[in-house]
Amino acid sequence: MAMSLSIGALRGAEQRGQVDHRLARQSLINEYRRGRLGRDQVCDAHHELIRAAENVGTPVETPCPICEASGLRLVTYVFGPRLPAHGRCVSTAKELAVLNRRRDELSAYVVEACIECHWHHLRKVLPIGGR
Repeated sequence: MAMSLSIGALRGAEQRGQVDHRLARQSLINEYRRGRLGRDQVCDAHHELIRAAENVGTPVETPCPICEASGLRLVTYVFGPRLPAHGRCVSTAKELAVLNRRRDELSAYVVEACIECHWHHLRKVLPIGGR
């Protein structure tokens, strides 16, 4: 596939892609483990995020990188036109599939949250919809 150097391509308008935040996540974990950040600085998830993680979050097999408990969950929020300003918390794959069939371009934010220590971090942002 040829790469275009048009203004639209450089701004990301011609092709939507996912943004992975693994490097930022690992950097934050490293800073915590080196003692440069306190636990209160990295385990400060909003109570609504923790509630969503407990009730509709998808459990992750890997332990929490901070407290090493098995309470790590993934929560997906979708933002875009004709959705609430605070986004929509998606609780099932079926619900996500329905949103993916919309004509509007939407963004899905996948957040990991630990229900034990309240660690949280954005894992990735991916485009959905726009069909």
